[in-house]
Amino acid sequence: MSTLYVENLPEDLYEALRTQAREHGKSISAEVISLLRENIPTPDELARRRSLLQCARRLSARRPGSTWRFPTAEEMQRKDRLR
Repeated sequence: MSTLYVENLPEDLYEALRTQAREHGKSISAEVISLLRENIPTPDELARRRSLLQCARRLSARRPGSTWRFPTAEEMQRKDRLR
């Protein structure tokens, strides 16, 4: 496993990180790893996102010229009230 050192970390950011780690019951290192996993996509994650986007594009292109659209929130509420 690799090691990461961070220099010149602003004190207020360090304190916020330490507080968050304490609230989550983790060490500062474990909290940093969690934050990186949540916010930095790996090559596998990027590939998964590209695949999902391609699938969405295929689905949207499936019916060219279709006039179907998602109902607005207002339309859904009206329909729900009529039930």
